[in-house]
Parts: sequence; C-alpha cells; structure tokens
Amino acid sequence: MKRWIAFWNILLKDMRTYYLKPPNVSWGLVFPLAWTAMFFIRSGTGTESIPTLLPGVTAVSILFGTTSMLAVTVTFEKKTRSFERLLLAPIPLHLLMLAKTSGAIFFGVANAFVPIVMAVFLTDLSQVAWSVFFPAVFLIAVASAFLGLFIAVAVSEVFEAQTFSNFFRFPMIFLCGLFFPIDRLPVFLKPLSYALPLTYGADLLHGAVHGGHIMPFSLDLSVLGVFCVVLFTASLYNINRKWIA
Repeated sequence: MKRWIAFWNILLKDMRTYYLKPPNVSWGLVFPLAWTAMFFIRSGTGTESIPTLLPGVTAVSILFGTTSMLAVTVTFEKKTRSFERLLLAPIPLHLLMLAKTSGAIFFGVANAFVPIVMAVFLTDLSQVAWSVFFPAVFLIAVASAFLGLFIAVAVSEVFEAQTFSNFFRFPMIFLCGLFFPIDRLPVFLKPLSYALPLTYGADLLHGAVHGGHIMPFSLDLSVLGVFCVVLFTASLYNINRKWIA
C-alpha cells in the first residue's frame, strides 16, 4: 500500500508541477488543434477525407505530446539533481518510472481526443470500431511515453532530448503509414517501417476508423506491446547503469 501511495504522490506532483501548468495545457491543446486543422480544413479537402486523415493526426498528437513532455520533465529533474534524489525513494525502480511516465501517458491520451472531437463535428464517425480505437490510442501513448523516457535518460540537456526525439518522430510520420500507405514506399524503406512501433499503432487506428489495416489486429497489439516492454526495459537498464550500479 505504501508503494502505491508513493506512486500516486509522484504522479500528482508531476501533474501539478509540469503537466497542469497553463503553458503546457495550452500547448497541449494548441498543437493538436493546429495540426488537425491543417489537414481537416485545408483548401479543396472535403469532409469525406476526414476518416482517412483522423488516424494520422491522432497518432501524431499522441506522439509529440508524450515525448515532448517527458523530454522536459525527466531531463530538467536530472539537471537539477532532483532525479537522483527521487531514485532514493523506497519503491521499486520500475514502479517509480511508471509513476514518472503515467502523467505523459494521460497527457498523450488527452491530446488524442482533440482531433476526435473536431472530427465528430465535421463528419459521421458511427462506423468507427471504438473497441479497437481506444486500446490503440492507449498503447500508442504508452509506447511514445517509454520512447520519451528512453531518450530523456540518455541525454543531459532539454534541447538534446528534443533534438534526439525529432530524430525518431519525424521519420515515423513519413514511414509508419500515418498519411502515406506503406505499400507505396520504396522497397528499401519498408523494413525500416516495420521496425518502428508507430507503424503498428497507425495500422490499428486505420483499421478501426475505415478498415484500411494491412495486418491482423492481434499482431498489431502484440508487437506494440513488445515495443512497450523493450523500450521500458532499456530505459531501466540505462538508469541502473548510470545512477544505481
């Protein structure tokens, strides 16, 4: 029970200190709004194309929201040495890191609802398989948060974390089937696409919204879950190697 009390206290501290600050809340809303509007309300695009675009803008909103917030929170605490003090807390390291990433996961899931709400007012979403869509949103947020954690513990400055994050984020936008079908990519790029976690999350979202998935849902969910475990384990290994060992 004491471990879970510590978990919630760390999560609530991060929410008050970082995530619920007015600039972060406004940025978290403005970015997905601007990104969604750029695709939904562009010249010559009718509402019939919104279901095709919705999976992409949803995934991008989650990806940028989670990785950007963790790049700030963890890297800033490392710089002020409060991260080292946090590691002294009498709870298991994996539970501690889950507490640090839970706020970013919630932030990413909240970002996902911005394009969804906009799409509801612009088109009919009655055909969306929400039982697939919502688990996909959650798993993309988890995988993105663990990717952000992996990056944040590997660098020492916030600007380094943001730069390193872009090294992963921008290729994923073009290679993971968010807006461009994977089967239209050059042959030599397709193996790289299948090595990225967002490919499987995007496939789930496309399948849930308009049925345009290329892999079975069970495979997408399984592979995305494996990516979550691998990224989280690699982050714990780095923390153990740099601060605990």
